[in-house]
This record gives sequence, structure tokens and C-alpha cells, in this order.
Amino acid sequence: MISALEQYDPQIYELIRQEEARQSGSIRLIPSENYISKAVMIASSSCLTNKYSEGYPSKRYYEGQQVTDLIETLASQRAKKIFKADHSNVQSYSGSVANLAAYGALIEPGDKIMGLSLSHGGHLTHGWNVSATSKFYNSVQYTVHPDSGLFDYNQIEDIAKKHKPRLIISGATAYPRMIDFEIFGNIAKSVGAFHVSDIAHISGLVVADIHQSPVPYADIVSTTTHKTLRGPRGGMLLCKAEHARAVDKSVFPGLQGGPHMHTLSALAVALAEADTPEFIEYAKQIVKNAARLAEKLIELGFKLVTGGTDNHLILIDLRNLKVSGKKLSKALDRARIVTNYNTIPGDTAPPSNPSGIRIGTPAVTTRGMREEQMDKIADFIKRIADNVSNDSVVEEVGKEVLLLCSQFPVPDHFIIPGKFGQY
Repeated sequence: MISALEQYDPQIYELIRQEEARQSGSIRLIPSENYISKAVMIASSSCLTNKYSEGYPSKRYYEGQQVTDLIETLASQRAKKIFKADHSNVQSYSGSVANLAAYGALIEPGDKIMGLSLSHGGHLTHGWNVSATSKFYNSVQYTVHPDSGLFDYNQIEDIAKKHKPRLIISGATAYPRMIDFEIFGNIAKSVGAFHVSDIAHISGLVVADIHQSPVPYADIVSTTTHKTLRGPRGGMLLCKAEHARAVDKSVFPGLQGGPHMHTLSALAVALAEADTPEFIEYAKQIVKNAARLAEKLIELGFKLVTGGTDNHLILIDLRNLKVSGKKLSKALDRARIVTNYNTIPGDTAPPSNPSGIRIGTPAVTTRGMREEQMDKIADFIKRIADNVSNDSVVEEVGKEVLLLCSQFPVPDHFIIPGKFGQY
């Protein structure tokens, strides 16, 4: 039966079909990417995309909110439940918007913020100089230790005491180890600063109790809703009750208009999926797979930042192999292995052609791959690294990748219906 999209716009239909085939036929190792369930996808493409809902449940600026109020309330309740938070705001369009809203809820423009340097694993919105956050606020950056690649909490405390920021940001986008949010909270308290924690990458691990939760130690917790959490693309804020009103005002009307109700409905589904034993097992396997992949890469001669990983993410330092991150990432992509080239701590190469690549295991874990497959993936990466300009080797690895992917099709669903529990 021909679809409406195929009939009306066959070109876009074909491009979407090609992207679906690409995602199915490649090993996706970008740590911020994943596969959503069919249930989440159906909710995200529902009639909710037709509805404007400016404001909050029972306090809207448009009529016809009888159903949307229930959906947003349900999504918010599910978020509070699984993260054990006093309050949640599920309206942010993205993680970047969520971060801006968190800062705006607590401090004023021109105040000083302190976050992890982008080149050491932070995010643009943690005050990096090309981000609007460095224009709205006076930004101070901390770094990881130059030798170990780990957080030096004593150094972070010294920087905080020297600069007296109004707000300290914990969290990272390229840090492969556990983060002690309690220490960050104590440092913030010692200098009279607010503590905002960005767990965009590790929120699924936090829900599964694999990584320490920042909720007890941060004034506001910011996260995306995809990545390890495996929901639709969006952002979310969790906070203590005392900051609830300020957070809501900062999101709307401070930064946004109407929330994307189709995304909120999909998020509600994903949050229900995350509140299951199956999700916890999936999150545990993410970490097991990352540890095994890191172990095999080291055996094959790769140098890893911090010497390994505790979470879903691996950062490879390629300087000992005399190949740039961009060149290897492009060669891997030709072999159907999708990564991103990435700056490493102390990198002297430019961000457009850095010395590292960043990989992670959420997407391959969702497909059902386990430790045995991580060994194969490590071997694929090694063969490409040794033959970045050898098209015949790249082509041969690509064929093996396609065969491996055919054994682990993208699943239609991840949980057994009826196991959501009561809300």
C-alpha cells in the first residue's frame, strides 16, 4: 500500500528510506546517537504536532488543552519518578536550551559561570568562547589533569575559590569516567555558588543507578532526552522544589514559546520505557560493552584518554598512530562505522582536524550487540586505522560490517507491553 508521503513527495520519501537503510546497515558509534522504539516514533509523529500549548498545564494561553495538559503532566510525573526529583520541566526544545534556561533561573546576565573547557570534554553551552553563554555571562573554565585526563577536584576547587563564580557547571560530553557530583556540589557551596549539572550523555545510566545521580547535589539538573535515555530529541530540567517556579519561568516565557507536544508525548513513552527492568539491563550492557571495547582497543595498540572508560564513551588519542581524527573518522565512515573526530585534552591540532575520535556503545547495545561483537568492532577499527588510504581494505571491512549488522536488526520495540507499572 503506497504511503501518503511516497505519493505526495517521492523524493523526500526516498531520502528517508535511504537514511533508514544507512542507520540499519552501519555500526553507529557516536555516543550521542541511539535508536528509539517504534512506540516512541509513533508518538512523535502523532496529531500532537498540530497543537499549540503555550504555558503550562491548567495555565495555557490557548484553548483546547484538555488532552495536552494530561500528556504533559504524565511526562513530568514520570520524569520526577525515575530521577527522584522534586520538580521537572519537560518543555525544552534541546539540551542547549535547557542549559540556558537553568542559568537564567538562577543568575543574572553578566554573572560569572564556571564550566569544563570544550577542548577538555565540556560542552559549548558550558561557557565556551564561541557560545552565547560566554556572551551572556562572564565565563571561567576548568580543565582535566594534563597527564591523567581525569578531573582534579582540588584544582577545580582552587579555581572556584580564586574566581568566585555565581554558578558552577558539572558534566561533560567527552569524559569517559565517573563524575563525583557530590564533590562538585560541595565546591559550589564552599564559594556560595549555584550548582547546575548537565547529564545529557549519562542520563540513562543515572536512571539505571549505574552512575551517581546529581539530583541530591545540584540546584538544577539538565539533560537531553535522547542519547542513553533513548527518547526523542529534546531537553529536560529537574530541580529542587525551591527552584521550580524560576525554572518554569526561565523556559517559558523566558526562552521559548509553545512546547512541541508531539515530542512531549514521545518523551512520556520513553520515560515509561526507562522505568522497566529491561531498560536497566540495557544500560548495564552499555557499560559492559564500552569496557570490553576499550580493553580490546588497548590490546590492539590504541591509546585511550584516561586509559579506559567507566561509562558509555571512549575517547581515542591517535597521536601515537600518526593519523588524524578526521582522516580516520572519514575512513571509518566509508567502511560503515560511524564515529566523530574529537579534540583530546592538550590537543595542539585544530578542532577541524583534531587528534582524536570519540566513540560510544548506546546504539550498538540497543541492537543487541554484546561483548563478543565489541571484539569484532575493535578489530574493524584497527584494520581501518592501519589502512586509512587503502580503498580495498576499507571496502572489505565495510562488507563485514554490513554482514554483522544483518545479524542484529534494529528492533521494533524494546520492552514487553504491559510492564510500565502504575503512574
